[in-house]
Amino acid sequence: MLVDRRTPARLLAVLYAVSGALCLVTAIWPMHRDTPVPLLWALGVTGIAGGVAISMLRFRLRGWMVHAAVVLFGVLIALLAWKSATAVGIVGLGPAVIAVALYAAHFFGLPAARLHAALLVVVTTAGALAARPAGFAASWMTIVVSVVALTEAQGRLAQNLRTAASTDPLTGVANRRAWEAEAARHLSRAVRTGEPLSVALLDLDHFKEVNDRDGHGAGDALLRDLTAGWAARLRQADLLGRYGGDEFVLCLPATDEDGARQILQQLDTTHDFAWSVGVATARPGDTLSTVLARADGDLYLMKRGGRAA
Repeated sequence: MLVDRRTPARLLAVLYAVSGALCLVTAIWPMHRDTPVPLLWALGVTGIAGGVAISMLRFRLRGWMVHAAVVLFGVLIALLAWKSATAVGIVGLGPAVIAVALYAAHFFGLPAARLHAALLVVVTTAGALAARPAGFAASWMTIVVSVVALTEAQGRLAQNLRTAASTDPLTGVANRRAWEAEAARHLSRAVRTGEPLSVALLDLDHFKEVNDRDGHGAGDALLRDLTAGWAARLRQADLLGRYGGDEFVLCLPATDEDGARQILQQLDTTHDFAWSVGVATARPGDTLSTVLARADGDLYLMKRGGRAA
């Protein structure tokens, strides 16, 4: 999952609770004599209880739990389709199927959303085909096509929005907000496992002179060249972000201070423009703010001493 877990948990809780409430309403006022009232009561209680549980546990939900809850939602829809008394009742489940697909497309990465949509279509179609009523094939195919098309459209849109929200538009590296969120997760993992983690602050020397002398276009080109060269030398797990106008920040998982210095020496060979750096390695009890503060202090000492990277 690619967003804060609380937001998808809240919306999933609403989907469960609203669906459960609709099942209870239909159980109280059935529209057909063969309506599966006991099943609707069971699904109604399950939906509301599930919504309450998801809402209460939203701060502790893991990504796999949200995925499992979405899969379960599809299974419950399939069960209701299987026991539906009329073709209209089966087709009437279409909005619920589409809602689940859109949820997956919005909150999950595109490959995961496609997988959820495919599983949802297969499971619910199996439930519909196993039902007694017939004559809904054309309408159901419309639902299936809508699920596939809307999942793809919403998934691509959400992917583009996430990229725009997390990426610096000039350099293509992570922006400050996205970097801090991901670096905090790396730090939390390092604290749990005991593995080292280092953070580096990179500050370009005399960057303002480039803008004043050659114009902002030249300054922008320099930033792109520098970050492209750095990114080519970094490992897959390393996280580079733009922290300010001419300041960048680097998170180096599984790396102690000596290892961080070696990586920074490699970065220094990618371009002849001078920059200064401050490095800090996480200690027990550290937060991201405290690690960054030490790195900033180290950077200040380097600047004060007139030493570049």
